[in-house]
Amino acid sequence: MPVTESLNPERMAAWRAYIEASQRLFTQLEEDLRADSELSFADYHVLVLLSEAPGQRLRMGELASLLVFSPSRLTYQISSMQKRGLVAKESCPEDRRGSEAVLTATGLLVLRDAAPHHLASVRTHLMDDLDDAEVACLTRVFERLGRRLRAARDASSTPADN
Repeated sequence: MPVTESLNPERMAAWRAYIEASQRLFTQLEEDLRADSELSFADYHVLVLLSEAPGQRLRMGELASLLVFSPSRLTYQISSMQKRGLVAKESCPEDRRGSEAVLTATGLLVLRDAAPHHLASVRTHLMDDLDDAEVACLTRVFERLGRRLRAARDASSTPADN
C-alpha cells in the first residue's frame, strides 16, 4: 500500500503544510547564511559537527552518516571546504585506509562569526515569514523530534554510580 493511501486527508494536509513551510524557511535561512558568511547550510553543518566532535575531527564515514550524505557528496563538500581553508582532510590514525575531516582555526573562526547571525535569522524567519499555523506545525514536529532524541540519549546513557 502506498504511503499516501494510509494518510487521511487531515494528516496529508498537515504534512503538506510542514513540507511547504520547511522548504520556505530553509530557502530563507540558506540565503541569509550565504549573505552573512558565504557559507552554505551544508558548510555550516559540517563546521558545527566538527566543532562538537572530540578533537574537532570526525571520520568521513561518521560525518557522512550524521549529515545523511553519500560518500561522493561528502568528498565533494569537504574538498570545496578544504580549498577555502575551513577544514583539512587527514589520514585516520586508527585506519590507514580511512580519512578524517579536521576543523581548522579558520573554520572555527568562520563558524563563530556565522553562528549568531544564523540564530538571529532563524528567529526572524520563524517569527516573521511563517504564519501561525506553519509555526504550530513546525513546533509540533520539532517537539516530537526533541522527545525522540532525548529518549534515545537517556536510553543510551548509563546510570551514575552511587
